[in-house]
Amino acid sequence: MARRPTIKDIARRAGVSESAVSFALNDRPGVSRDTRARIRRVAEELGWQANSAARALSGERSGAVGLVLARPAHTLGVESFFLQLVSGIQEVLSAARTALLFQVVEDVDAECAVYHRWWAERRVDGVLVVDPRTGDPRPALLAELGLPAVTIGEPGPPTGPSPVPGPSNGTGASPVSAVRADDAGAMAQVLEHLHGLGHRRIVHIAGLPGLAHTVRRMESLRAEAERRGLGPDHVRSVVTDYSDAEGAAATRRVLAEPRPPTALVYDNDVMAVAGSAVAAELGIPVPHRLSIVAWDDSALCRVTHPRLTALVRDTAGFGRLAAEELLSVLAGGPAGVRESERPRLEPRESTAQAPAHTDS
Repeated sequence: MARRPTIKDIARRAGVSESAVSFALNDRPGVSRDTRARIRRVAEELGWQANSAARALSGERSGAVGLVLARPAHTLGVESFFLQLVSGIQEVLSAARTALLFQVVEDVDAECAVYHRWWAERRVDGVLVVDPRTGDPRPALLAELGLPAVTIGEPGPPTGPSPVPGPSNGTGASPVSAVRADDAGAMAQVLEHLHGLGHRRIVHIAGLPGLAHTVRRMESLRAEAERRGLGPDHVRSVVTDYSDAEGAAATRRVLAEPRPPTALVYDNDVMAVAGSAVAAELGIPVPHRLSIVAWDDSALCRVTHPRLTALVRDTAGFGRLAAEELLSVLAGGPAGVRESERPRLEPRESTAQAPAHTDS
């Protein structure tokens, strides 16, 4: 096994003392400009990297940010959203030579425990928080710990005590920034499209019910339906865990009703593809008897037959925006809220005029 180079190795190769190497690598006075350059050149040749644990003990930055995902593990392998999101995050962090520490946990309580541990161990300089919830305890906790954070999605109102200065990474209480997407506006686009095609019985196959963006989509659907004179007997939402299995099961249930919907809106691409397969199995042609819309566009939506109408958004760009905001906060910038661009609906072959002679 190759041995990691040490300060002693650098000192021996550069012909200087170990203290001179420490001064040079930590940007401290005590060595000349030429000596500093020579030491850094030797360190680079040897492949030396600073020890993050030692940096943390000395009060310096760890050079890492954290991302904890409290989702059912079986749903992660089939959903493209997080792969694209992390891709965008990593693109920005890699350019800034900052590592991403990622962990999957069972629930929000476990997620909060991870934040406590990371803070105590000084493992990360800040965190990216996904899946904001209604009555979300995480923003208040992170502010109290003084752990800089960016919530990806509009955060729900925090619960628990107000943020107060407390033990932290030296910053005291830290406000939580956010990047957000216009879920309500996106749902309004979807309903406008389907209503314009004559659909009056529409079911939204939604994701996890406690998530803030699920609530916003459901509320927007209800408000837009009411504005058009459609009540919950015509337009409604049913919740799932985002998986293809639950998406398929929900599709089966609503299509077996005495007055089945003529259009289905799915909260991700995987459920939409699963729903399309269920319709084919039941002999319900898409889009002649059933129109389908997917919330997130992906290659799946474009290769499925018929190709699925979908909301197109720059998910990797959403991740880049979040990472840029966190790095800005870590550099001393103010916390704030940044808006991503609104998704746009891309009509394809899975939506068409509502079938004639149907009950309204």
